[in-house]
Formats: sequence, structure tokens, C-alpha cells
Amino acid sequence: MEDTSAFPLELTGSDVPMVSFKKVKKAYGELVVLDDLDLDVAAGEMVTIIGPSGSGKTTVLRMLMTLEKINRGVIYVNGSPLTHMPKGGKLVEASSRYLRTRRADIGMCFQHFNLFPHMTALENCMEGPVQVLGLSKKNARERSEELLEMVGMIDKKDQHPSRLSGGQQQRVAIARALAMRPKVMLFDEVTSALDPEVIGEVTNVIRKLVAEHNLTMLMVTHQMGFARDISDRVCFFFDGKIEEQGAPAELFGNPRKERTQQFLSAVKEAI
Repeated sequence: MEDTSAFPLELTGSDVPMVSFKKVKKAYGELVVLDDLDLDVAAGEMVTIIGPSGSGKTTVLRMLMTLEKINRGVIYVNGSPLTHMPKGGKLVEASSRYLRTRRADIGMCFQHFNLFPHMTALENCMEGPVQVLGLSKKNARERSEELLEMVGMIDKKDQHPSRLSGGQQQRVAIARALAMRPKVMLFDEVTSALDPEVIGEVTNVIRKLVAEHNLTMLMVTHQMGFARDISDRVCFFFDGKIEEQGAPAELFGNPRKERTQQFLSAVKEAI
């Protein structure tokens, strides 16, 4: 069993991060995808992760959503352990029941929407609050309609996903994730499956979230211009580690590391 004695049962203090990765390792057999990752994200901060394919970007989000188990280290959300749970004065691997409880703080939007095809847009948004949070259908409907209004989809609330464009489906998926009232929102390449002319629909919704809601957000994207405009901080991942990080103007305008320079040079047409 992994020795977790070096990790605290809770993070305490006046400036506890909303998300904290402590010495996190993720490997698939001999392939190390993330190696001793340390990353703190403050409450209300928007952090964007960029980097070449295979650098571990999406794995960060999947571990935070508890879709992937970590091999070493501890992830904390809002000061409490996510991947582990306190037992007998030490941290042990989290049970599935514990994970279900802690996962309620986190919402995720995927590249391919993952809407329930047999449900309308409104029903998709209501399902989680009713089944998981125990909201009444009336309250869940009110919450869902408010969010569909926010993402510009209230007029399509009775449509099934098959009747919606990709951009419309992704906006419904964002509303559905928000309906669970998460403290942390994760966006995994949410525009990469969309036609270029509708990407703006989704990026505008995310801009609105950043401007009007005090959510903590982590985003993986290949859209460098969007990352530069919207982020508080950008992390460049390479070979399973954070190679360089900083404010967008600093990282995009004056990257210090050679690997960052090479990557940005290769994608400069997107900036």
C-alpha cells in the first residue's frame, strides 16, 4: 500500500487552494503520463492547460473527475482529500461511496458532449439534480431553465440532442454540468469537435462564466488565442510535467523554456 503519511488529512490555512495536486503520479504500465505533479488552483481562478498530444493534459482533468485512479500522491478539492479519505488518523484509498460524495463538487464538459440521446435538453439538465442531489422536479426545472437561458438554449429546451447542432449540444452540456452547482468546472477540448463557425457559441458561454460566476475552472484546449484571452494562468505541459507556467501575456509573449518556444512556434498560426 502507498505510504501517504507525508500528506495532511486536510489542507488548512487562510489561502487553501480549491484544487491541489500533491506529488501525483499516473502511469499505464511502464508509460508514465504524469510524474510528481504539483499544481494548485485558487478559488475562482481560470487555469488553462496546453501542450502537445500525449503530454498528460486530459489525464489531469480525468483524474480530477475521478475517471482515472492515480498511482501516487494525493489530490485535494476545497481542502479535503479527493482521491483518498481519512481513516484511523491517516489517508487511505477512497471508497466508491466517498468518491461519489466528493465528485459532487466537480462538473466536467467533454469533447463529445455525452448528452442522453433519449432526453430533451431540459430533461438532460434536470436528471442530475433530481437523481443525485434529490431536488424536486419543480426546483430542478427552474434551475435548468435558468441555466439554459444563460447559455442561449432556452428556445431549444424541448428538443432532443439529435435535433441540435454540435455547438448547441455543447452549450446544453455546459448547462447540465452547471445544474449540479459544482465548485470546480472542467472543460476538455470542448470546441475541438465543433465546426469552426460555431466555436464562438461555446467560447462565448465560457467567457460569460468567467466574467459573471466565481467558479474555479480548468480547461484543456488547442485554441491558443482563446487560452490567452480568457485565462488567469496558463500551464504548458510537456512529457508529464509542467514545463512552464505563468500569466497568459507572459507565457505567450515571452516564453522562457525552449520546449515552450518550440510548441508555440508550431501553433503560432492559432494565436
